[in-house]
Amino acid sequence: MQDSEGPCNKRVKPVDKSASVTGIITPVKTPALKRLGQSIQRSISFRTEARPLPPMPIRARQKASSFPRRRSSQLWSDTVDSLSHELSTKEIKRQEVIYELTQGEKQLIEDLSLVKKVYYEPMLKLDIMTESELGQIFGTLDSLIPLHEDLLARLEGLRGAEKTVQEVGPTMMDWFPCLEAYITYCCNQVGAKALLDQKKQDRRVEHFLRLCQESSFSRKLDLWNFLDLPRSRLVKYPLLLKEIQKSTPPEHPDEEELPQAIELIQRIITEVNLKTGEAECQFYRRGLCYSEDSQRVPEIQASRFLYCHGELKSTKGQKLHVFLFELVLVLTRPVAQDREGPAQFQVYRQPLPAAHLHLEDLPDGEPSSSGSFRGAFTGNDKVKNCFRVSTTGRSKSQSHSLQANDSFNKQQWISCLRQAMVQSRDRQAQTSHCKPSERLSPDPALYNNIAELNLNSDVEMPDT
Repeated sequence: MQDSEGPCNKRVKPVDKSASVTGIITPVKTPALKRLGQSIQRSISFRTEARPLPPMPIRARQKASSFPRRRSSQLWSDTVDSLSHELSTKEIKRQEVIYELTQGEKQLIEDLSLVKKVYYEPMLKLDIMTESELGQIFGTLDSLIPLHEDLLARLEGLRGAEKTVQEVGPTMMDWFPCLEAYITYCCNQVGAKALLDQKKQDRRVEHFLRLCQESSFSRKLDLWNFLDLPRSRLVKYPLLLKEIQKSTPPEHPDEEELPQAIELIQRIITEVNLKTGEAECQFYRRGLCYSEDSQRVPEIQASRFLYCHGELKSTKGQKLHVFLFELVLVLTRPVAQDREGPAQFQVYRQPLPAAHLHLEDLPDGEPSSSGSFRGAFTGNDKVKNCFRVSTTGRSKSQSHSLQANDSFNKQQWISCLRQAMVQSRDRQAQTSHCKPSERLSPDPALYNNIAELNLNSDVEMPDT
């Protein structure tokens, strides 16, 4: 995908004074169309590429070196030598976005084909990984390539003699249902990422992947970046269609089709996110180890998704991996991982049902000896980014004071906890009055805001 750029500040040469309508470009065989198209396309890319994508489970924050190098790109106006009729700036913008949509498909196909040829096949032939392991990591990637080849062929078939596209809405409406294949692929990514991270501990695997990433063909992308490209592409479709819609005049045939296409792709994305959330929840639920049966609270099995999970520290400086499931907060300690086995987490203390949770945002401040949370710390450093969760209910009361690694992650935790508390109490209130099919479903908006909190605090906290 292209890197995002800011809007171009270059001015377009004024049109002929004889033109009576603002924004109308005379029939051109001059560089003016290309300059205008370039300015418009850069503005489009800035708005669409810079928007954050819905975060994917178990995805760590990337280093700057992981981002791709600039990819050579071509504008729609670069492909046009002359036009027999006049185009407004709005229509040129519309053609540029449609062309960007088409080029994006072409680049995705190239990348997915490269992954198969450069990663999958050599690792299989060199016996770096087994066929079963590669199957788990790459999932149904092969099945996605024909889908996008189909869309590319359709889009290219829409271009007329002068390389303009009239209607794109009906084509997208007809093709979007194929994207339900993404449910299987994205659900598999949860386990695929875990297995890939595990296999990187093998020297041969790590060496092969490093050589690939350092090669020019990779554009400094690692294998996981390539495997995650389909998901990134999926969430870009509504953004591109909205840009096309903005440049579509009221009387245009696409004016009616585009809103329907946008609604359809958003429904598909929501469904993919829901199913992926369920897969992530099941994956981590299987990794929980219980020291006693009382820790197997029904809320863990009843939860359908994770709000967030990541590392927090206790008042004694212990690193805990905390899972906020839909209905319960579970504190765990990572178990020493077997190289050949999945990650496991030892449940620490009793899980805390979200419906009975109490949350307290602890202000930053100097350590004190008042017996409060801050009184548990010594030294001159300020205690920051802390909050307390407690519960009372069917079991004995508990209270845990936890520290995030920075203020942003603290606020993410607090926001997710508050959402879980409200949703769980509403669900509990309605459960006794509704049929199972009428019970509260998770808010689809949650899946566009939930992020994994992979926290690594630099602030050490001494024992009390």
